[in-house]
Amino acid sequence: MSKLPKEHQFIDLSDYGRPVARIIANSLKTTKFTPVDVTLAFVISGLIGIYCIVIEYYWAAAFFLIFKSILDAADGELARIKETPSYTGRFLDSVSDIILNFIIFITIWYLTDISIYWTLLAFFGIQLQGTLYNYYYVILRNHFEGDTTSRIFENATPTALPGEKQKNVNILYFIYKALYGIFDEIIYALDRKAPEGKPFPNWLMSLVSTFGLGFQLLIISVLLVLGLKAFIIPFFIGYSFMIFIFILIRKVFF
Repeated sequence: MSKLPKEHQFIDLSDYGRPVARIIANSLKTTKFTPVDVTLAFVISGLIGIYCIVIEYYWAAAFFLIFKSILDAADGELARIKETPSYTGRFLDSVSDIILNFIIFITIWYLTDISIYWTLLAFFGIQLQGTLYNYYYVILRNHFEGDTTSRIFENATPTALPGEKQKNVNILYFIYKALYGIFDEIIYALDRKAPEGKPFPNWLMSLVSTFGLGFQLLIISVLLVLGLKAFIIPFFIGYSFMIFIFILIRKVFF
């Protein structure tokens, strides 16, 4: 089930796990498993992947990090199949992602000679990358009446949807804003007029999709299995400069 009309569907390089995610979601359609259960499963997969990095089982680490990415897509697919969208799931997903990302980068720092300051800069960079990708993607979905649980501006606590508790939404929204607020503000300041422009072309969205978490985890996995873990942090620092290139393209042409 696509989030966009056919003519605006783009090759999402961060979403390579979607076909498998749909199989998983469909297999759970008639079970008691909820989208939140799948989110918790991707947290477990991510933690196993991090443990494998620590003990230098890099192929296993790559498997569990990529499987985490697949499950990250499966929770949303299951929510759409069961018609049970929730802000609880939306914010839990995002909060889990940023915490796992931080642990991954701290683990890489622990295993290499790279400065903690460069490590934190790389982490900051990947979060800005992911925020730009999500910002543009949600804008595009809103142009075509996409899902309502993802909003362009997360500037107010949403009202709980049927089947979820407002208390849970309030808590997770507070944590989300504490962790993501600075990244949202920076990206909005860099391109505040993006929602007013024309729908982004497919080719631009495909390029920006390299900022998606799935693609980031794929890059980390490839560098791990190639024995290049020391290049992970420098790569993401350098690639963060593409944020300004993509925003410039958007401003000049769209």
